[in-house]
Order: sequence, then structure tokens, then C-alpha cells
Amino acid sequence: MNIPAIQISTTPANLGISSSPGRLSIQQPPATVDLKQPKADMRIQTTPGKLTIDQRQAWDDMDRKHIFTRIKDAAANGRQKALEGTGRRAAEGRELADIHKGGNAIVMQAARRVDRTHELGIAYIPSYGSVKINYQPGDVQIDVQAHQVENNTRANKPIISYQPGDVSFQVKQYPSIQFQTVNKTI
Repeated sequence: MNIPAIQISTTPANLGISSSPGRLSIQQPPATVDLKQPKADMRIQTTPGKLTIDQRQAWDDMDRKHIFTRIKDAAANGRQKALEGTGRRAAEGRELADIHKGGNAIVMQAARRVDRTHELGIAYIPSYGSVKINYQPGDVQIDVQAHQVENNTRANKPIISYQPGDVSFQVKQYPSIQFQTVNKTI
């Protein structure tokens, strides 16, 4: 028997996709640096130290006196000896004037002249503490005034460039359905 049958044939859709990628470009310019450091103001004041050494007494002790000191000492010594001599002569004159009271004034005066003593010693070693040392320390005053850093640095904005991508669709093959009647024998 022949029975009519429907035969269906389909063609699927075929799509095509093409794309171009997006492009992103970022550039960062360097910062504009503007730094200034003013010099610090600095003042230094110094008072020098003072050292004094007085060794006149040590030289005097060693009998190496300055000429003015030697003259002054000689004048004082001469005056003292002159006064002593005047006093001794006055005393001896009284002894001679009182010769009538008895006693042997001339012999006694001669004996005193013979018996003279002299002092000897080491005269070239100065006495302890004869050199006077005085030191006044110096002073240093430092005055520093620092200045702040002047920072005028500017950050530059980045340069951004963006180009979007593109996607396009195409139909390469359109879908289709075909119906057909076919006689089939059973």
C-alpha cells in the first residue's frame, strides 16, 4: 500500500563572528620635580683661651733676674747695708766714747770683724710653685638656623587612550526547512 509520508529536511543556521580586540594605552609622564633646599645660616663665635705663665719668681730663685729686678734688689740691699753700716759705726763710736768705763773696745770690735759667716747653698734650683700658670678656657658659640625644604613637585596625570574592540556577526548560512511528500509503500 502506498501511504503518503511527509519528509522534512532542515538546514541549520551558520553564524560567523569576527572581532577586533580593544586597545588600551596608558602613559605616565614623570613628575615635575622642583625641590629647593636653602642653605642653613650658621654663625660661630669663638673666644680664644688664654694661657699665662709667670716664671719671674723661678728666674729670681735661680739668680737669673731681670735687669730691672736686679737693679731694684741692689738698690734695696745697698740701702739696707748703708743703714746697717751707719748703725754699726754709731754703736762702735759709742763704745769708743765709753772706753773710760773700762773694757777693751778696740779688741772687741776687731774680733767681730774677723768672725764673719757666709751662707752657701744651691741657688740654681727654683722653689716649688715658683712658676705660676693660669689658664682661662675659650668659648665657642654656634648658632644654626635651618630652613625648610621648598617642595613644589607636581604629579602629572596619566595619558589614557582607549579604543574599544568591535564584534560583528554575519549569517553565513540561513536556516531552511523543506517539506516534501513522498509515497511510501508498506
